[in-house]
Amino acid sequence: MHINLIFNILNHMKTLIYSALILGFGFTLNAQEGTITVEEDPQIAALVKVYNEVNSKTEYYQIQVGFGSYEKAQNLKSQIEIDFPGWDSKIDFKEPTYRVKLGRFRDKLEAERKFMEVRKKYPNAMLLKPESPSR
Repeated sequence: MHINLIFNILNHMKTLIYSALILGFGFTLNAQEGTITVEEDPQIAALVKVYNEVNSKTEYYQIQVGFGSYEKAQNLKSQIEIDFPGWDSKIDFKEPTYRVKLGRFRDKLEAERKFMEVRKKYPNAMLLKPESPSR
């Protein structure tokens, strides 16, 4: 009988200890709040501006997939976006037609590889060289 009493007391003590530990962890986990302040070096903004200017002047190889009326160009562009998701596509107007262009490739090798891929689906596609800036 003494043994059962001792086991009951130990079980109650164990329960109390576990409860105290759980409550203690709960209070310490909720005690962290604060703010973060980020100070940006002014030269970073200047570097981003220079980067954007250089990138805007960079010429790219592109793939012309087709041309025609504005409605035809819109339909073709929609189909291209399905066939080649994630590629840059746009419609350019050069009198008298709208031209659908795909991709922005910096080097010729990459452009030629992508061009071969596009030609499988669009056999009349053309690889366009970067236009040299007028002087």
